[in-house]
Amino acid sequence: MPSTTDVTLELVQASPDQIELVRNLYQFYAYESSDWEQEDVELDGRFYIHDEHLLRYWQEPQWSANLLLVDGFIAGFLLIERSDLPGIDALELADLFILKKYRRRGIGRAVAAQMLMSAEHAWLVRFYYQDETAAAFWRSVLEHLPRAVQAIELDDDPELLNFLLPRVVH
Repeated sequence: MPSTTDVTLELVQASPDQIELVRNLYQFYAYESSDWEQEDVELDGRFYIHDEHLLRYWQEPQWSANLLLVDGFIAGFLLIERSDLPGIDALELADLFILKKYRRRGIGRAVAAQMLMSAEHAWLVRFYYQDETAAAFWRSVLEHLPRAVQAIELDDDPELLNFLLPRVVH
């Protein structure tokens, strides 16, 4: 992973025995989106997590749950999925979450750019237009990539904005 002048970034694939760690971090992600998603917590005080979907990050080919480390400390996570949308042959940056302590330091941008510059795969980036923070972040990342980015229409969720970065063929 890239290194900024004051931190060292690592993206480490989470092992199956770290599923609870990823599940716990996902609670922070769900909390932050709960205002615009209008989600409530369950009776146990936690946000709902679809366990069968979460397990896919350790079971499906080209799916992965990754921990983002800054100077060796957990700073967030990145979930990558193989798109199962018809006609889309791409990997998807499904969820990128950076803990507040590590935000506004270029860390999320560095991780996203590093992944999206991997030209061996087409990449799909999707975000909800209602999530103003994510929309501003992703628009800025995509605008500054030195690679083709196409806005595309997909029919599965009209509230999602979709961008495809085609595979680079040499």
